[in-house]
Amino acid sequence: MFLTIPDLLTAAEVAAIQQAARSMPFGDGRATAGRYAQAVKANDQASPSPALDALNEKVSGALTGHPVFASAVRPRVMTRLILSRYGQGQTYGSHVDDALMQGLRTDVSFTLFLSDPETYDGGELIVQDTLEDRAIRLTPGSLVIYPSTSLHRVAPVTRGTRLAVVGWAQSWVRSAEQREILFDLDRSIAALDQGELRDTLLKTRSNLLRMWAAD
Repeated sequence: MFLTIPDLLTAAEVAAIQQAARSMPFGDGRATAGRYAQAVKANDQASPSPALDALNEKVSGALTGHPVFASAVRPRVMTRLILSRYGQGQTYGSHVDDALMQGLRTDVSFTLFLSDPETYDGGELIVQDTLEDRAIRLTPGSLVIYPSTSLHRVAPVTRGTRLAVVGWAQSWVRSAEQREILFDLDRSIAALDQGELRDTLLKTRSNLLRMWAAD
């Protein structure tokens, strides 16, 4: 399931992260790439620091507290987030995310865009689909969710700087198809008034979760 969440962060929150990023230390992004991805990865990412810890706490809280993210992903646990930076000429070639990261199975990938699209060219997140490639370039503070099983890449940046937070979640519900069913149920329940039909759908959702949720 592909899904965007506009304005996960406010303009003020994005501006604060952008300001903090200017003084953060950055290193070679290949340090966290898998064996095969290292050959196609050319970007920078923030090195451990108190400022990065604060960013992780802020963004993680926004993610887990957002009802759409919670419903679509049903995160059991998330990896530590990565603040990535692409300058002119930097790119990330076609790859699939590692199945296991930091001891977790990766079910869902997400990218939180932090740079104004008017300030850079290129840098689209391109996710391969069975029909076509999806090129994604969102406004600052907006998030895209996509399957970790997908081949994807970041197009070369030809002007300016692209700043983004990336991360991965292990879901309580391993199957992408089952997560989508539960997400559709959540949306249907939210659209209904109190009544017998809503109660039945709530029961159905709970019982499906009992069947599908990991121990």
